[in-house]
Amino acid sequence: MTVSSDADRQIALIVEVQDLARELGIQVWLRGGWAMDFYLGRITREHADVDWFAWAQDAPALTEAFSARGFVRLAQAPVEQQLDYAAGGVELGFAFLALDPEGHVIVAGGPWAGARWPERMLETPPGRLGGLSCPIISPEAQVEIKLMTPTWMPHRPRRAKDVEDVERLLEAMTR
Repeated sequence: MTVSSDADRQIALIVEVQDLARELGIQVWLRGGWAMDFYLGRITREHADVDWFAWAQDAPALTEAFSARGFVRLAQAPVEQQLDYAAGGVELGFAFLALDPEGHVIVAGGPWAGARWPERMLETPPGRLGGLSCPIISPEAQVEIKLMTPTWMPHRPRRAKDVEDVERLLEAMTR
């Protein structure tokens, strides 16, 4: 697949967010389509945005750092659940994680606060794309999330790209 200028801008922001996370001493993980591409080691399709996970406790530091860099805050989800930004024509979404008393990764806020994310979601080696490396959620978690989203959120039917993503991930996981 030929890399578009949108993909170039998105990849540049992935690098910028990773650099920022390192500077702040916080953790972030790619999720969604870019996590899949970093897992597979190739760009599989055009992406509308760049999705991340971050710890809820790091939201204030992220907010301050993004504001200082001129990122525009978008009001798309409950702030305790996710922060959304735009930079250079690219949307970035940071869904927040927390730990329950037993140490399971859970949704930090919003209507699904306290719901558990897939087991070992954050326990996977970084993904690679070209010469870049980035923390990603596990492919198993990616598949579970893409399969379960219409159940968890009935107003959001399964999209064709999600079906294709699941097929790609399952094929790569069985190699």
